[in-house]
Amino acid sequence: MNAPLRNPTQLFAAPLVTLEKRDDGTMLLRSPVELGRYRRCLGEDLEHWAREAPDRQFLLERNASGAWHGVTWSQALDKVRRIAASLLALRLPAGQPVVVLSDNSIEHALLMLACMHVGIPYAAISPAYSLMSQDHAKLKSLIRRLQPGVIYTATAPRFAPALAAIEGIHQARLVVADGSELPPGAQPFSSLVQAHNQAAVDAAFHAVGPDTVAKILFTSGSIAEPKGVINTQRMLCSSQQARLQVWPFLAQTPPVIVDWLPWNHTFGANHNFNLVLRHGGTLYIDSGKPMPGLFDASIANLREIAPTIYFNVPRGFDMLVSALRADPALRRNFFSRLQVMFYAGSALPQHLWEALIELSQQETGQPIAMVTAWGSTETSPLAADCHFQATRSGVIGLPVPGTDLKLVPTAGKLEIRVRGPNVMPGYLNQPELTAKAFDEEGFYRIGDAVRFVDPGRPEAGLVFDGRVAEDFKLSSGTWVNVGAVRIKGVEMLAPLAQDIVVTGHDRDSIGFLLFPNMVPCRQLAGLAADAPVADVLAHPAVRSRLKQGLQALKQAGGGSSTYATRALLMAEPPAVDAGEITDKGYINQSAVLARRAGLVDLLNAGGVDVIDLM
Repeated sequence: MNAPLRNPTQLFAAPLVTLEKRDDGTMLLRSPVELGRYRRCLGEDLEHWAREAPDRQFLLERNASGAWHGVTWSQALDKVRRIAASLLALRLPAGQPVVVLSDNSIEHALLMLACMHVGIPYAAISPAYSLMSQDHAKLKSLIRRLQPGVIYTATAPRFAPALAAIEGIHQARLVVADGSELPPGAQPFSSLVQAHNQAAVDAAFHAVGPDTVAKILFTSGSIAEPKGVINTQRMLCSSQQARLQVWPFLAQTPPVIVDWLPWNHTFGANHNFNLVLRHGGTLYIDSGKPMPGLFDASIANLREIAPTIYFNVPRGFDMLVSALRADPALRRNFFSRLQVMFYAGSALPQHLWEALIELSQQETGQPIAMVTAWGSTETSPLAADCHFQATRSGVIGLPVPGTDLKLVPTAGKLEIRVRGPNVMPGYLNQPELTAKAFDEEGFYRIGDAVRFVDPGRPEAGLVFDGRVAEDFKLSSGTWVNVGAVRIKGVEMLAPLAQDIVVTGHDRDSIGFLLFPNMVPCRQLAGLAADAPVADVLAHPAVRSRLKQGLQALKQAGGGSSTYATRALLMAEPPAVDAGEITDKGYINQSAVLARRAGLVDLLNAGGVDVIDLM
């Protein structure tokens, strides 16, 4: 096997940008490289690879016995066309979507592809709203808004409470995964693969155009109701064309990825899944997640399957680093043909960045590129990309071809806005929210802030500078950059801090609501793996180590706006129903502060439970 291409100067396009400054301080950034011609629709990629690489594996997952099984490109196209014929035969009213409630699977993928192949909107709803929610309030709200024509779910018994909760508020046909018990009136997934009206499918496929709605993806809904983001074929296809232009190596090496990221989010679906679809690669569907007890499945997969690109969120990389350090065989296989490591979802703490690069260099003799990108569900998601090896974590790069970025001075920061073919036309049935989302020049207001790595060298890229709305002032009038403080706090309190929520609005000093990483906390305390949470968090060794971390953060310098004087350990993990945590495993600052206002008061008051530097 030839050695994989790993040199960043050969993997990536040269970082280029043009900068226009306006008299009011606003700046416009764009790539001088024109966006190339992109596909009419995603179905063209499926048709192309079924012809060009019919026997190459496309989608694989573990079966009941633990072996990998799946479909080739030609098999996938055949099944997609048959499913599409069945959906067309239902004669769903225009705009009525097919809704999926379940996790990633081959059946889920084929149904998604079939919908997009013939212009039927597809909407995946977070499985957490069905499986982890107690009141199913968000699920019921979304079903009412979508009024689906078809609902697909995996094993019926697991989803029985959710299906009961939405009974009577929709008239959708229920489709259940093969091998599952069928509820009354439901049909098995395999029944969709029986039809094969080629003429109808061809006609619908050729009618799909760039403005056809491909899917509805919902925002996390951390504070308000989730917003339904309309994703058109133009958005998804132009995004993948931009990705190819900044990652030209994709045209040489069909990507192989092992990925758990959920398809109800833009990262896992529009970026990762569509990247495999665009370039004729192979996707191993990872049933694991970066959570205690679930990540073992991911590690088992990575011991067996060597990816060419590895995607994850910071929490996943945190757990991966520990596994790579402890397991030489895993490390050897993981890096054997890896070309790029890619993080997104939230900022990667610098200690994890350095650890991953160090491990890659030890194993391969050279550092493997560690990169990221920036965008949102509304930008499908690629808007800026770090297609070069940055000097540290947090650099989100430069605008990709076809995308304009506008930097607007706001509250001492540079608010970033986006315009391009990758940007949504609006929110589903929410015209007022849509109008507020765009400025007078048609730029989408994403709500993030950025700064230049080097103001004198814009080609060095942009750094994510937090959410404009999350920052606050101390009573001294000093602004607190919440994003920067959180990242530094996690670094200083590693590995005991899984995540941090920053408090201190109109207070004299910053405080932390600290979500603990229970595995290293128990290990430090010398307690059993099933020791009660309260005993672990009260253990002197844990509290002493965390206090040392707070002291180190203060000694790093920078003034009262850069360190916390108090921390309170959270015994209750973040709640899905309250929007405190997303499927991708990152914490929402505003949602936690709203739900745990009483704990914020306790933190401010001090006391025996608070770790205090004062």
